[in-house]
Amino acid sequence: MMTILTVIVAIAAITAGVIIGYYFARAVTLKKRTEAEKEAQRIVREAEKEAEKYTRMAELDAKAEWTTRKTQFEQETSNKRIELERRERILEEKEKNTERRGDLIKRKERELERRERTIQSDERQMGIKGKEIERLLLEERGKLERIAGMSKQEAKKALMSSLEEEVRHEAMQKIYEIKEQANREAEKEAKKIITVAIQRYAQSRTIESTVTTVDLPSDEVKGRLIGREGRNIKAFELTSGVDLLIDDTPEVVTISSFDPIKREIAKIALEKLITDGRIHPARIEEIYDESEKEIDAYLQKVGEETVIEMEIRGLSPELVKLLGRLKFRTSYGQNVLEHSKEVANLSSLMAQELGFDPVITKRAGLLHDIGKALSQNEVGTHQEIGARIAKRNGESEEVVKAIASHHDSVEFLSPIAVLIQAADAISGARPGARRETFEAYVERLEKLESVAVSFKGVGKAYAIQAGREIRVIVEPQEIKDEEVQDLADRIAKKIEGELKYPGQIKVTIVREKRAIQFAK
Repeated sequence: MMTILTVIVAIAAITAGVIIGYYFARAVTLKKRTEAEKEAQRIVREAEKEAEKYTRMAELDAKAEWTTRKTQFEQETSNKRIELERRERILEEKEKNTERRGDLIKRKERELERRERTIQSDERQMGIKGKEIERLLLEERGKLERIAGMSKQEAKKALMSSLEEEVRHEAMQKIYEIKEQANREAEKEAKKIITVAIQRYAQSRTIESTVTTVDLPSDEVKGRLIGREGRNIKAFELTSGVDLLIDDTPEVVTISSFDPIKREIAKIALEKLITDGRIHPARIEEIYDESEKEIDAYLQKVGEETVIEMEIRGLSPELVKLLGRLKFRTSYGQNVLEHSKEVANLSSLMAQELGFDPVITKRAGLLHDIGKALSQNEVGTHQEIGARIAKRNGESEEVVKAIASHHDSVEFLSPIAVLIQAADAISGARPGARRETFEAYVERLEKLESVAVSFKGVGKAYAIQAGREIRVIVEPQEIKDEEVQDLADRIAKKIEGELKYPGQIKVTIVREKRAIQFAK
């Protein structure tokens, strides 16, 4: 019995131990699984964070790559667009040249047709004249037949009448020959006088440019001149009225302006700013004002020295200062002050040869281009401006008229005016006096003409007086009289908007209607 009980207890103990071990093992297993799940969740979270980090990095790399490729694409597109625009301009220029050539061919064809019609008309006229000659011969034969039956007195009277007509014709022919001989002698004498004047006077050539360069101590100064967001260069250009060109040329900047006085003031101001080192808008204005005063004083000094050198007395202070301004004015590269002095000396020498007043002539020659000192600021040609200034400052009528007429803008009213024009032409035509390439000159005139012919109703356009005037011929069928002024205004505005030029350009519209018919 005890054995059985012992066995039962042992079995119960074993069973309890098994049950306890099972639940203990299960608890341990659950704890490990919980820890494993937590570890797995932690690993998953870290993996998700790592994946998110790599995703962000991939996105940033993708954005950077997209931005780079977008920039490259935009640059390539811009380059292609610029190239296409350049090719379009070339094609447009070729089309315009083709059109101009076509117009030229058409004009030549019309000219040939006109000449053919003229030849036909001349042939008809020749036929008419031939018949007229035959008629005259018949009349003369009749006269001779009548003379044969005349009395002595009648024949004498007829002979005297015929001789009188012949003598009158010979006298007219002789007068014509005498006039021609006088003209040839006068031309020969004029050439002699001009040659003597040129030989007695010699002047060095001064060729100048329309831009000024300023040397820099280093390229670092360029950045300071430009300033933050370009405020310094904007302030300088606004104050001085010039264009400051800063490019890749090492240690150099360029000042560009049609006004040589402004360009010189800007140069002095810029050199002072570079030396001073303080470059900011307020300092720029201060330095520019100082430089402007220096130039004013210098212009007065140059004018006074010129008057003393040329021995001209009684010039008003305004004219003296304007002479100083001409030192910084050029025309086709020729210094206007030196040109004026040369014209004064040449015209004075010619006046001495011809017996005219050399003092008045020299005075008019020195002042003949005085209008160019203000031609960029006042309305009118430099002859008109100069004549107004001279008259306002009490110059004599001879001097005023010589200034006004030295480019044939008004009729010559005195011999002195003719001498001034001749001396002006000699000074400008002498070798090396003026500088402008033939290609640039032709291109400038062609652009001016192309602007005019671009308007509807314009038949032809001619640039004359070295580009100072554009003469426009319109088709009378397309442009009416009341539309001519409006067309001139529109052409002038387009020239102002598209072309760059010193002074002014005169626009003249010509409208003419012709009726032509031939009698057959």
